[in-house]
Amino acid sequence: MKIIKNDARGAGLRVGIVQARFNQAITEKLLQGTVRALKEAGVADDQMILLTVAGALEIPHALQTFADVGDIDAMVALGAVVKGDTYHFEVVCNESAAGIMRINLDSGIPIGNGVLTTYTEEQALARADQKGFEAAMTAIELAGLEDLLAEALDD
Repeated sequence: MKIIKNDARGAGLRVGIVQARFNQAITEKLLQGTVRALKEAGVADDQMILLTVAGALEIPHALQTFADVGDIDAMVALGAVVKGDTYHFEVVCNESAAGIMRINLDSGIPIGNGVLTTYTEEQALARADQKGFEAAMTAIELAGLEDLLAEALDD
């Protein structure tokens, strides 16, 4: 059995970050974790491009625009949806996640999904930095997947 070890290496990658402004205290912590992860992985500061949008429902459109316009190797989606008293929470969570996945698969550009969906603001704040870090590392790891598989299959 051939085992492929996939390390998250970001040197030379250009990463688009889409951050929702709604629930900004939370999304700022998500962004801090994302930037920390990208720097640790070797992504240069000038290769991180940040675009802000209103909320989680606008994230897929911005990701699609990055995919259409930019020379982007990976993307990170950052947002926070905190449950309220209405069905709106479920709609926003489901549609945002579905849109992000569709852009991911249709564009072929890996996206780390860092959109938190929590019951309380406290839950979101407690998870934000780590979730931003994990979303960025996921995007970087997937960005190198094609080269790793091609190399493994050539052996």
